[in-house]
Amino acid sequence: MEVSVVNIKGEDTGRKIVLNDTVFGIEPNDHAIYLDVKQYLANQRQGTHKTKGRSEVAGSTRKLGRQKGGGGARPGDIKSPVRVGGGRIFGPVPRDYSFKLNKKLKQLARKSALSYKAQESLITVVDQIDFAAPKTKDMIALTQNLKVADKKPLIILASGNKNVYLSARNLPKVDVVTVSELNTYKVLNAKTLVITEEAVSAIEQIFKA
Repeated sequence: MEVSVVNIKGEDTGRKIVLNDTVFGIEPNDHAIYLDVKQYLANQRQGTHKTKGRSEVAGSTRKLGRQKGGGGARPGDIKSPVRVGGGRIFGPVPRDYSFKLNKKLKQLARKSALSYKAQESLITVVDQIDFAAPKTKDMIALTQNLKVADKKPLIILASGNKNVYLSARNLPKVDVVTVSELNTYKVLNAKTLVITEEAVSAIEQIFKA
């Protein structure tokens, strides 16, 4: 698949780049995408939820009534889960939600996500993205020049660039990642991808296997 290369002003450079079909042109696997996104979201969970059980709530352990002769169930102490203010039965406790996925499955999921974007012509290739200083207005101008300002773009760089990161920080719809940070969730969560030429080469080198 051929894509025209533009500059940060949105002007056609006259060059084209061929996106590798083994990365950007595969038959997408929806189940692999589902598993990879599920793992990503699970890994974001802190798992610090906690409620107090019967042995942890504050209260007296005195038995509230006699064992027999009351005409009802045998009474326990005030911390009983059936009483107001008592402990919670089977409440949530801290846990780790993360789980393992096969490396090849995760690669398949990411190639599938990239292929979906390529099929829908939602990939813009830029020769390079660099700012002299961190300025939000420069990032706004870039998204407007590329006609992606209202399309929730994901900007993919080959390596970290502090000025680009800081320029996008105050724009809620713009996300910036490096190739090493790229994942299925971020690709699908964005409505369009803006990738530098160098990043395209890096993506193909990592995922072509």
